[in-house]
Amino acid sequence: MSDLQKSFAKAKLAKFPPEAPMPESMSYSEDGEDSSSASSVSSTGTIIPSPTRQLFARASRRQSSQTSLTWTDFFDQELFLPEEVDNFHIIHHVYLTPPTESGPLFVMHHGAGSSGLSFASCAEEIRKILPKAGILSLDARSHGRTVVTTLDSKTDDEAPSTAAAAHSGFSGKAELDLSLDTLSRDLVHVIYQTQTRMGWEILPDIILVGHSLGGAVITDVAKKGELGPKLLAYAVFDVVEGSAMDALQSMEKYLSTRPTRFPSLLSGIEWHTRSRTIRNTTSARVSVPSLLYEESEPSDPSRPWVWRTNLSATKPFWENWFVGLSRKFLDARGGKLLLLAGTDRLDKELMIGQMQGMRFENPYRLSMIIRHRTYFSITGKYQLQVFPEAGHFVHEDQPVKTAQILADFYRRNDRSALVLPPKVADMQASAAMKKGTGATGGPTGHLR
Repeated sequence: MSDLQKSFAKAKLAKFPPEAPMPESMSYSEDGEDSSSASSVSSTGTIIPSPTRQLFARASRRQSSQTSLTWTDFFDQELFLPEEVDNFHIIHHVYLTPPTESGPLFVMHHGAGSSGLSFASCAEEIRKILPKAGILSLDARSHGRTVVTTLDSKTDDEAPSTAAAAHSGFSGKAELDLSLDTLSRDLVHVIYQTQTRMGWEILPDIILVGHSLGGAVITDVAKKGELGPKLLAYAVFDVVEGSAMDALQSMEKYLSTRPTRFPSLLSGIEWHTRSRTIRNTTSARVSVPSLLYEESEPSDPSRPWVWRTNLSATKPFWENWFVGLSRKFLDARGGKLLLLAGTDRLDKELMIGQMQGMRFENPYRLSMIIRHRTYFSITGKYQLQVFPEAGHFVHEDQPVKTAQILADFYRRNDRSALVLPPKVADMQASAAMKKGTGATGGPTGHLR
């Protein structure tokens, strides 16, 4: 390079601003990816932008890990649906984004100890793919802001706080009933009550989606057929009968190891992400606040935030939730999707159901094929999807991928998209009309 060229290059470089510092927000991953990849990038002094990371954009409230997110960032409205049943007064709480035109309605049921906001991030992504789709995500009994009290202690409060819901749910005022039959009845009731409240003449086409306990509930509803032909399909997230029954043996030990209290709401969010219970920061920021509440007179003032749902108190119902789940999942009418975080969760009955229609001579070849990578199959009796990189909360860890799977699942089962062939008689009549003979007459069209 000549001296003239070097001088010209130095003059040009001098006009550029100094190198921008690495943003602090790069120290964690919003989409559930391993943060080690970000560390390796920063150590080399090279930043490679990608479409999903706006490295030099001004930090927004949604990007900051120091704040929680509210339901209004993900849903259009919330509903409180009062009901009196079996000497109880229940205020069912749901989050709703109504469908538009002829769009479907995804009805979400969370797992034990979680809430309707567990599906917030996934719901937002579904709407990006299917703008006409609606999302209905409920809080089950004694979860979130759904309140159960006896009739003699009934209040007029139509919008109870999370703390008020916690006190009513486990204070002994109302007997805790989280049996599968009760939760299934609640789900059907909430769907029809939402229809009434929204003034829908008929229900939209429905896709039931359930995670863990919620998977058992929506499968039970599908098997009973209480939604009739409006139920297009149902999707179960990371629960099968065999592995669920095995996991119950160690559930109490797990509950004894997790914190019982937190000094702040932020510390609760951080525990979920650091323990990798939830691997997506954005999802944790919206879902975790609904799992905790601040005691007005805490026994430990330094840690006033406690769990909203006492999972240990639900132990009498654990076995009832999952017994017979695999058979009901295979036998219920409608499209079926099973989304798992690992292939080891398939039990014998589901493995056989997946093998039916496949040409594998070795029944263990399926596990060999899908080990260590995402696998997709629509053969057999149901659609199987595996996300090996996700934890138990697959829809929170991988909301974008989960939403895409659900959108494709809906399209595959959408009856309105079916184009049926014409009847033979209609084809013959059409051909006769084209020849000018008429359907029943002679060449002039007169009756014979």
